[in-house]
Amino acid sequence: MGRLFGTDGVRGRANVDLTPELALAVAVAAAHTLAETDRSHPPVAVVGRDTRASGEMLEAAVVAGLTSAGATVIRVGVLPTPAVAFLTAEAKADLGVMLSASHNPMPDNGIKLFAAGGHKLPDEIEMKIEAAIEANATSAWDRPVGAGVGRVHDLLDGADHYVQHLVGTVPHRLDGIKVVVDCANGAAAEVAPVAYREAGAEVIAIHAEPNGLNINDGCGSNHLEALRAAVVEHGAHLGIAHDGDADRCVAVTADGDEVDGDQVMAILALAMREAGMLTDDTLVATVMSNLGLRLAMSAEGIRLVETKVGDRYVLEELRASGLALGGEQSGHIVMPAYATTGDGVLTGLHLMSRMAATGRSLAELAAVVTKLPQVLINVPVGDRTVGAAAPAVRAEVERAENELGGTGRVLLRPSGTEPLVRVMVEAATETAARAVAERIADQVRTASPVVS
Repeated sequence: MGRLFGTDGVRGRANVDLTPELALAVAVAAAHTLAETDRSHPPVAVVGRDTRASGEMLEAAVVAGLTSAGATVIRVGVLPTPAVAFLTAEAKADLGVMLSASHNPMPDNGIKLFAAGGHKLPDEIEMKIEAAIEANATSAWDRPVGAGVGRVHDLLDGADHYVQHLVGTVPHRLDGIKVVVDCANGAAAEVAPVAYREAGAEVIAIHAEPNGLNINDGCGSNHLEALRAAVVEHGAHLGIAHDGDADRCVAVTADGDEVDGDQVMAILALAMREAGMLTDDTLVATVMSNLGLRLAMSAEGIRLVETKVGDRYVLEELRASGLALGGEQSGHIVMPAYATTGDGVLTGLHLMSRMAATGRSLAELAAVVTKLPQVLINVPVGDRTVGAAAPAVRAEVERAENELGGTGRVLLRPSGTEPLVRVMVEAATETAARAVAERIADQVRTASPVVS
């Protein structure tokens, strides 16, 4: 069996790569691996999903697997990923399961797992789950019978609990702020507009009519065109875009200019330091963050700690070092005082709270970061490991680094979930960055061509 877990759970094309049989096996293995064995009652699991049609099928398989392993299932329905993490902690459950492929297109789906407390799993636990799946494929696991079979309960007010929690974290109400929120036809469609309104904002919601097939379809955090237009049309102070499972938040200014996760982190870092909440005056970001963020934080006396790509690695560093803020350029922002994982709606609330408290526009606040031109090319490959590690590719990367010197940088990495190699180049000009990125991308394509 190949490696199942990528940077954010198990992901693939629903009913092709991610089948009901695999979902059931993951659920059984997770129940056996994560559930405590010395408790006097059955293990408890919280299960949620985004709006993808395939989520109904996979939810049924996951619930069957968990109950066949003796777990009591609390089914919460369509909710954001961070809501499932929150409810896992609130219910004192042994594990949480979220069915979502985040920002990926509708045919894909995924399984994200949370341990007790709503925390994402470290690599070693994922490896144990994979080993348990492989073992169960060759030998039957112990199955409870009779009263030992797990039961299923539906939690009907999970969204209300989650929204109340979010609004309760806001340091300054949002009265007077007009916002357009793009819900990506996903899990944010119900909770994001409600949370923003309850915190005081005037809200115009777009792409908030999910039908199971339209999640992330030309909308959400990866497609800002409609949001830009709506912000200008409605004369809003800003726009906020979430992805399919609402763990991301990116924004646009009143003029429609993008404010990415790096800029959002900088705004929140300065706000938290002012409030005495930025532990050790330190921000955690990944190697994908723009050099402009590093320079801005250095100028403000804030230390920047880098991790590998993936909000799970940001989370691990935050927990290990007891830090208060971290995230990714893509808009995964983590505030451990309020959430155990990246939470797009939480981020949107605190971003607007900073605007309301200072009376400054989003454009003014975001100007603290001057971004270097950055070009990212996602190169489809036959084998992402070969495409990233081939000698000719490495030689081209070394050549580019020597050429850029101290005026830019190169980052090459295989995707954790897709057959892609990501080539990122920063340089003094976009023209220079693109030229270097295209050269490296050509080498990657040659090293590992896509097999038709």
